[in-house]
Amino acid sequence: MFDLLKAEFRRFLPWALVYAAAHLMVLLFLTRLVDLAQQSDEVYLVIGAVLVLTGLLLGLLQMGSYRRPNAWLQLLHRPLPHWRIALALLAAGAALLLVALLLPLLATAAWQASMTPRVLDARHVALCLAGFGGGVIGYFSGAAAMLVPRRTAMAPLVFITLLPGAYATGMGLLALQALVAAWLLALTLVAFKPDLGTAPRGVAGVLLAAPLQVAMWLLLVLAGFAFELLWVAQGSHPNSIGSPAPGSAKHADEAEAADLLVAGLASSTSENAALWREQAAISDIVTLGVGIPVTAMWNELSNRAPMEFDDEERRIRWVFSHDRGRFVGYRLSDRQVVGVLGVNGDGRFDSPPLPGPRGLLIARHAVYAFDGETQRVLPRVQLPDGEVVAGVNATGERLAVLSDRALYLYDARPLSLDGALLATRQRIPLPDAPGNVTRVDVMELLEGHLVSFTMTRQSHNGQGRSFQQITRVDSQGRVTVEARRALATGYGPLFTSQTWWPSPAISEGLGALRHLFAPYQPGYVLSPPPRPGVVLGVAALLMGLSLLAAAWHVRRTALYPASRMAWCLACAAFGVPAFMALWLAVPPREVVAPLPAPAVA
Repeated sequence: MFDLLKAEFRRFLPWALVYAAAHLMVLLFLTRLVDLAQQSDEVYLVIGAVLVLTGLLLGLLQMGSYRRPNAWLQLLHRPLPHWRIALALLAAGAALLLVALLLPLLATAAWQASMTPRVLDARHVALCLAGFGGGVIGYFSGAAAMLVPRRTAMAPLVFITLLPGAYATGMGLLALQALVAAWLLALTLVAFKPDLGTAPRGVAGVLLAAPLQVAMWLLLVLAGFAFELLWVAQGSHPNSIGSPAPGSAKHADEAEAADLLVAGLASSTSENAALWREQAAISDIVTLGVGIPVTAMWNELSNRAPMEFDDEERRIRWVFSHDRGRFVGYRLSDRQVVGVLGVNGDGRFDSPPLPGPRGLLIARHAVYAFDGETQRVLPRVQLPDGEVVAGVNATGERLAVLSDRALYLYDARPLSLDGALLATRQRIPLPDAPGNVTRVDVMELLEGHLVSFTMTRQSHNGQGRSFQQITRVDSQGRVTVEARRALATGYGPLFTSQTWWPSPAISEGLGALRHLFAPYQPGYVLSPPPRPGVVLGVAALLMGLSLLAAAWHVRRTALYPASRMAWCLACAAFGVPAFMALWLAVPPREVVAPLPAPAVA
């Protein structure tokens, strides 16, 4: 087994070394242009896609070279169990990826830590491991895709499609990658058998059936997306209408703040509604939204935004270090480290802060301000326990902070006068989940404020309600709901639930897995309304039809009675995607035509 591993490793080693050299040169070139450790999520997603594609191509090439009948017989004709042969080949492939992917990443990180003043934390080493893990997942996916029957080859690739949508971060992301890699490794080992064209049974059938059903669900989702593109091209799609109808969600999302307040107050019964509508036309209205749906967390692998800011007067760049819990500064002129910046001098931040407007630093539960004259970071806003910052707007003399539970209004003038915590002027609770907030418009009154909440962000996919609520808060902090109106989305119930009714179990299951190992974030909190009756009826009808179709199809296959029952139960539980997976994975048995009767002399 070890000899086979060495031979396979030497077979691809020259190509791996060439790739590693090119990989290292590209990384070092990029480090001359930007700080790779402080890039945003989008940059890391592009780099990760390249690493996954590299592993995928290696798996396809390696197993594809053995899939030919003569090469396959020669490979299996060894005094070793099949699973040990497969394990030797896969171990060699993983070692090649270690040379081609992980070593250049670690070498670049070591160079940046030792030869530059840039900040490099332990989380960046974990980021290199995550990149290598993505390459291994791509490699196992390509290998499994070549070994399973051709008609089910898309099933192992479904993990590559779904992983970018996971909310896990930090060590949770590494744990999620380990689970996916273990699943793909098990699928590859059980698919490594003499007859590659036979339908998998037993453990292999279970390992292949689940991702294959998810792949069929994704095909149905893509079909719905194609239908939406045709709808847009036809010109009647709600988002393609040039002048959206008043009272619609699109009109509320795009309307001017004054027009939106006037429209929302049309149904108000307050005696001051007419006065407020006139005042809206001449007032300076502040608009903000969930600008920070995902806050920064300790030891997360990527960055929601570059965690740095520049002191232009002294030409110092301050970069946040997760390991120290403080900012590390270096001069832009000579690239020399000048010191460490913490809360009130050398204090540790409660969570990693993100740069915000007017020199503010926005952490998970507080807002800080950097004082360039004293070179200190001062806490200016502290939210109550359990609340998380979701948005900040600093305009003129007003500071608005949106949390996952309420909107807080402050007087912003003390920001330039003293260093004490700002006192809350008003607190207005959110009318719905923070993940559904599209915009918040604030108009100042003689005594208090008038606040418009537009809740339409997740209404297009059935994950949130669509409405506008006008709330008034007086100078004493008393909150009164002045008006509320529903906003038409223009979509039917079947369209907004198009990812749910084909398979409620798969849709809900993927939604739960998406939050696996993920921290709490305001943008992830939703409050979906109850499903309409027509949606529930269509889902139940499709599950029933899938059960009947499965019962008809399994009778035409060579499956054992227990397997037939299992597939029927799967079609009843998972609906149309399960029957599509059954049709692909288990074709009808071949029927041999009887020989013609011999002719009578």
